[in-house]
Amino acid sequence: MPSKKAEKTLNLAAVLDLNEASTLRSKLMGLRGSNVAIDASGVERLGTLCVQVLLAAAKTWNEDKLSFTFSKVSEAFQKTMQMIGVDMDHLLAKEIRQ
Repeated sequence: MPSKKAEKTLNLAAVLDLNEASTLRSKLMGLRGSNVAIDASGVERLGTLCVQVLLAAAKTWNEDKLSFTFSKVSEAFQKTMQMIGVDMDHLLAKEIRQ
C-alpha cells in the first residue's frame, strides 16, 4: 500500500508581481508530487499573473489527485482575489473558511 505523501508548505513572498511569477512557478514545480499548503499570510501585494500561476498549480495538483490548499491568507491577498473575481473558497483550509 502506498504511503500518504507528506504535506509541504510554501511561504509566498510579500510582493507577488510580474517579476515574482517565474520564481513562484519554479518553486511550485519543485513541490510537484507532494501535497502542498500555501502560506499567503505575508502577502502585501498580489498581481494577476501570480494569481494565474497559483490557479494553474491548483488545477495541476487536482489532476494529480494531491492536496493544494491555502493554510493562511493575508487580508491583502483575500481582498485582491475577491476584487478580481476569483472564488477560492474550495482551496482554503477548513480553519480559515468563512
